[in-house]
Amino acid sequence: MSELTHEYALALDAADTLAPFRDEFHLPHGVIYLCGNSLGAMPKRAMEIARRTLMEEWATDLVKGWNTADWFHLPQRLGRQVAGLIGAGADEVVVTDATGINLFKVLATALALRPERNVILMEGSNFPTDNYTAQGLVALLGNRHRIRFVEQDEILPAINDQVAVVALTDVHYKTGRVHDMEAITACAHANGAVSVWDLCHSAGVMPVDLNRCQADFAIGCTYKYLNGGPGSPAFIFVARRHHGAATQPLTGWFSHGSPFAFERDYRPAPGIEQMLSGTPPVVSLAVAEAGISLAARAPMAVVREKSRRLGDLFISLMDPLCETFHFKLACPRDAGQRGSQVSFIHPHAYPIMRALIARGVIGDFRAPDILRFGLAPLYLRYVDVWDAAQMLREVMESDYWRQPEFSASLAVT
Repeated sequence: MSELTHEYALALDAADTLAPFRDEFHLPHGVIYLCGNSLGAMPKRAMEIARRTLMEEWATDLVKGWNTADWFHLPQRLGRQVAGLIGAGADEVVVTDATGINLFKVLATALALRPERNVILMEGSNFPTDNYTAQGLVALLGNRHRIRFVEQDEILPAINDQVAVVALTDVHYKTGRVHDMEAITACAHANGAVSVWDLCHSAGVMPVDLNRCQADFAIGCTYKYLNGGPGSPAFIFVARRHHGAATQPLTGWFSHGSPFAFERDYRPAPGIEQMLSGTPPVVSLAVAEAGISLAARAPMAVVREKSRRLGDLFISLMDPLCETFHFKLACPRDAGQRGSQVSFIHPHAYPIMRALIARGVIGDFRAPDILRFGLAPLYLRYVDVWDAAQMLREVMESDYWRQPEFSASLAVT
C-alpha cells in the first residue's frame, strides 16, 4: 500500500465532481459503508418525505390523499424516473411490488409469447430468488417447462430453437461480472427467444440501455443503488412493442383498464399499467422517490467512471493482502467487465467480514466464502476505500477476526 497513499486518496476526493452528493445522505459517523449493493444509504430527504406523507397527506387528507397527493399515479411517476436510468421510454416502466413478484409476472408473460417452446435459460449461480421464482412458476404451470441452468461462457451456445426465455442478471451478485446484454439479447432474438433482464445490481450505478439492446422485459429493485429504503418496491420494464400482447397472471384491480369502474370481469389496461396488481404501498413508494430522484440527477457516465476507479483502487490496495493472507480476487480485474463492487474469496470470509463490521467497515458475506464490497459512487469516497483496506490489513495482522463471537452465524449475513 506504500505507493497508494492516504494522501493520494484524498487528492482523488478533492477532484471528485460527485462529492456534493455525499452531503445528501445520512451516513453514521465512524462508519465506512461498503454495502450499497445490498441496501443503499438513506437520503436525508427521505425523512422529510416520510413525514409529509404520514402527517400532511395521510393524517390530514385521509382517503382524499389518493387524489390530493396523487398517490394513484405514484407507480407511473417513479417509473418515469427509473426509465431514464435504464434506457427505457417513459411509458415502459412502473414501480410496484417486490423483485421476485415482478420476475414472476414477466416470466409468465414472456412464456405466453412463446407457447410452442418449453425452456427457460438461466444462470445456475444466479441470485437464488430468481431461480426459486422460476422454479415455482414452472411447477404452477404443470411442469410443462424446464429450466436449463448454464454459466457465463455456456450461455450463447445454449440458446436454440427450444428456448422460450433467456432470463439473466445483468451484473452477477457475487462476482460483479457483467453480461453483454446487447449480444445475448441479439442471440436470443435470432433464435426466436425472449429476453428478461434482472437489473438489481446495475440500475442507478452503471449505464443500461434496454431499448438500444432491444431487451424485451426487465425487472430490478430500488433499495440498492437507487437508495429507496429497505424492502422498497421494485420496477418492471416491458418494451412498448409487447404492450397488450400477453396478460401477466397477477391481474389485480390496479392493472384493470378502468379500476374504479368495478367491473365483474377482468379487462387489462392497454399499457405498462397492466403490470400492476393490487393497491400500491404508498408510504414506501413515496419514500423511495428520494433516492430514485438523486440517482436520476447524477450524470451516469461520471458515476460509472468513479465506480471503476473506486474498484481499481480497492483491488490495487488488496493485492498485497491477497499474497500475504491468501485472499483471492473473485471479481473481474478489468473494470469494464465488473459492476460496482469488488469481491474476494477467503476460507474464513464470514468471521473476517464480521470482524470488519465490528471495526466500522460494513460489507457483506455471501456463502460459502465471498467477502463482498459495494461501491456506491454518490456517497463513497476514495479515502473510504483506502481506510477500509487498511482496516482489513489490521484485522488480519492482529488475528482480530479469530475471536469466537465472529464465527457465530447471524440471521442475515
